[in-house]
Amino acid sequence: MKRKNLALGSLVMMITAGSMLTACSDSKSSNNTGNANSKDIVTITQFIPDVPEKVYIDKLIPDFEATHPNIKVKIMKAPYAEFDSKLQSLVAAGTAPDVTSHWGEMGFIEFMDKGMLRDMTDLIKADNFKAADYGMSDDVLNIYKVDGKNYGIPVYSYTSLMLYNKDMFDKAGIPYPPADFEDKSWTFDKMMEVAKKLSKPSDDPQTAEFGIDWGWSENDMRLIYFGAKVYSDDTWSNGGHPTASYFGSPEAVKANQRLQDMVFKDKVMPSKEFRKAVAGQGGEPFATGKIGMSVAGAWILTSVKDYSFKVGVAAVPAGANDKARDVLYIDPLLILKDSKHPKEAYEWIKYQLKKDVQEKAIELSGGTPPSNEQAAEKYYNMYAPAIDPKDLKTVVEGGLKHGTESYNHLISDYSHILNLVTNEMDPLDSDKGNAAEIGPIVEKKVNALLKEVNEKYMKK
Repeated sequence: MKRKNLALGSLVMMITAGSMLTACSDSKSSNNTGNANSKDIVTITQFIPDVPEKVYIDKLIPDFEATHPNIKVKIMKAPYAEFDSKLQSLVAAGTAPDVTSHWGEMGFIEFMDKGMLRDMTDLIKADNFKAADYGMSDDVLNIYKVDGKNYGIPVYSYTSLMLYNKDMFDKAGIPYPPADFEDKSWTFDKMMEVAKKLSKPSDDPQTAEFGIDWGWSENDMRLIYFGAKVYSDDTWSNGGHPTASYFGSPEAVKANQRLQDMVFKDKVMPSKEFRKAVAGQGGEPFATGKIGMSVAGAWILTSVKDYSFKVGVAAVPAGANDKARDVLYIDPLLILKDSKHPKEAYEWIKYQLKKDVQEKAIELSGGTPPSNEQAAEKYYNMYAPAIDPKDLKTVVEGGLKHGTESYNHLISDYSHILNLVTNEMDPLDSDKGNAAEIGPIVEKKVNALLKEVNEKYMKK
C-alpha cells in the first residue's frame, strides 16, 4: 500500500488551510424520509473507549434514529487500555463494528496496514459530498486519503496548549504568558526563566512546587520540538514506514538531556516520584495547584472548572521547530472493511458532523473539540468563566497554524515502537542514566524493530 505523501510540512499546510475543521450535514439518502418497514431496519455499531469524553455518544442516538427510522445504532465499549486488542479480536472473529476511530495506541496508518478499513470514496461520490459544502477544506478531508481514496472523515480536532496557575503567577508577581502564538517574546528559554522563579523544589511532595510540567507529546515525538529529526524522511512518503531512526544523533541526545535536566538539574519539572505521590488526585500534577504551567493535549481543559485556583490558557512557547510547535490530534470516523451496512454507517458519521450535534457533543462530553467551525464558539465558551473564551480561541487557532499531526496517527506499528522507546528511556526519567549513553542504544534497538516491521510489511 502506497500512502500519499504526508510530510510534516505538507500536513501543517493542510491543517492551516482548514483552520478549525468544519462540517455540516444535508443527507441525500432515502434513509432520512418516510416510515421504515420493519424488514428494512438495520443495526449499526460504533466502537468507543469507555471513557467519559466518549460515552456521551449514547445520548446522540435517539434523535438520529428519529430522523433515520430505518437505522438503529448500538454502542460497543472497551476499557481504554484494551481498546486496540478488543478491536482486533472483533475483526478477527468477524464481528467487527461498523464505525470507530483510532482511539487507542494504534493510528490510522496501522489500521490501513492491517487492512481494517473500508474505502469510503463510493459513498462520498454517491452522496455528492463536497468538503466546501460542509465547511471543510479539501486538504483537511484529504488527511485520511490514500491513493486518491477516502478512508475517513475528520470529526474531532484537538490541539495542544498550555494551562497556567494564575494564583502562582500573581503570588510571584510575574506577568501571565501570552495566548498569541505570534508573540515572539514567548520562547522556550523565556518559559524556563519563568519556571525557575515559580519553582520551590523539595523532596517532600507536600511542600514542593514546580514551574512547568512539559507533557509535549510522547517520548519520541517530543524531540522534534527541539529541532531533532527522529525518523527518516521516507517515513512520510512510503506509507508511514520509517527505514531509520536517529535517537543517537547529537540533536536528539541534546534534546533528551535538556528534558532530563528540567527535572534533575534545573528542578523546574516534577519527577516520576512526584507524579506517583499525586496519583490519588487523578494523577495530574497540575490539578494539585503545585504546578505553574502545564503543556499537554487540549483534553486537560476538562477539569479546569473544578480547580481550587484560578487558571489561564496560553500558547505553547516557540522552540527550535516552528512547524512542530504544537501537537495536533485530528480524529476521523472510519468505516471498517467488514461493515455490512456501510451506507447507514456513513449516514451516522455525517450526522455527527452537524453543527447542532457537535454543539451537543461538546456539552455532553465535557469539551470534545469540534471539527465543525460553526460549533467552535460553543467550544470556546465551554470553560468560561474559568478560561477566557477569547484566549482559548486565540490559542486553538494558533495551535492549528503552528501544529503537526501526532506520530501515532502517521507511523505504522507505532504502539510497539513507542513501548520500546519508553522502556529504554526509563533511566532518564529516574536519573539513572544520561542521554549520550542511552540515545545510541535506543536508536540501535528501534532500527532493528523497524527492519523487522518493514520486512513483515513488504511480504504482504
